[in-house]
Amino acid sequence: MLIHPRFNGEKPKGHQCESHRVTTMVAEHAVVIDAKGLILGRMASFVAKRLLQGETIIIVNAEKAAISGKRLSRVREAKKFLDVGHPRKGPYHPRRPDRIVQRTIRGMLPRKKPKGQQAYKRLKVFLGIPQELKDEKCQTIPEANVERLKCPYMTIGELAQEIGWTPTGE
Repeated sequence: MLIHPRFNGEKPKGHQCESHRVTTMVAEHAVVIDAKGLILGRMASFVAKRLLQGETIIIVNAEKAAISGKRLSRVREAKKFLDVGHPRKGPYHPRRPDRIVQRTIRGMLPRKKPKGQQAYKRLKVFLGIPQELKDEKCQTIPEANVERLKCPYMTIGELAQEIGWTPTGE
């Protein structure tokens, strides 16, 4: 007779706490990338390529990645995009900065093929820096530095607040 894990007082294996996933990934020699001051699209393309090569990547400070363009036009474009679809039936549009970054990277992976699905599973994105990663050395991508932009830009965190995300501290 099979006994459900919940009735034994155990947690099912699929529902692990976030800190356990982070420490497991760090133990696998994951690359930690700090998104602060990086252009979202350029960073995402570099990360997608490295994921397809078999690396495990953790992105921290996702809300501090930059997106180019005038603030008003970016916000208007994002709000117009949110109007598409049905709230329960989809398509679902992310409003949290870490989910926006994750969705951007997913769009650069062949996610319907097995290699793309495996690559996407090797990606973790966090708001800020988790306690478990405070001591880890963070890499950056010089080709994606925001100082290369000569036009106005805004951070993903600012865009997310405009479209309905509320940070947990406020």
